[in-house]
Amino acid sequence: MLKGFRQFLMRGNVIDLAVAVVIGVAFGAVVKALVDDLLTPLIAAIGGKPDFSALVFQVNGSKFKIGDFINALIAFLMIGAAVYFFVVVPMNAFMARMRRGETPPDPTTKKCPECLSEIPIAARRCAFCTSVVAAAPPSR
Repeated sequence: MLKGFRQFLMRGNVIDLAVAVVIGVAFGAVVKALVDDLLTPLIAAIGGKPDFSALVFQVNGSKFKIGDFINALIAFLMIGAAVYFFVVVPMNAFMARMRRGETPPDPTTKKCPECLSEIPIAARRCAFCTSVVAAAPPSR
């Protein structure tokens, strides 16, 4: 029983997942600090009000705290923008630089001219619409 548990834990994907969760929590704290300590004061300097939690409206005695929703929405948008511009864009540029000079792999599929389905490159007839996509090899 313990041997099976040890094998489960030593699988690569379980360890990778655990590392990803720990890194994700740490990165979340960094992004939250970036938004709270840098971006929100910047918005306050431009707009004059960094906190909208006091915004409330009432309908038939029921309070709607729209300010809390606006705060959460702005925080979500700023976190998304921070992740995109500080992680995704640099990683895409890095990966493109790493792939520079590589030759693309040979294609294994082609599009059917009739139905535009992806079919194997060696196919002579489309499996979806049954149209002929290549001439038969010459007979000798």
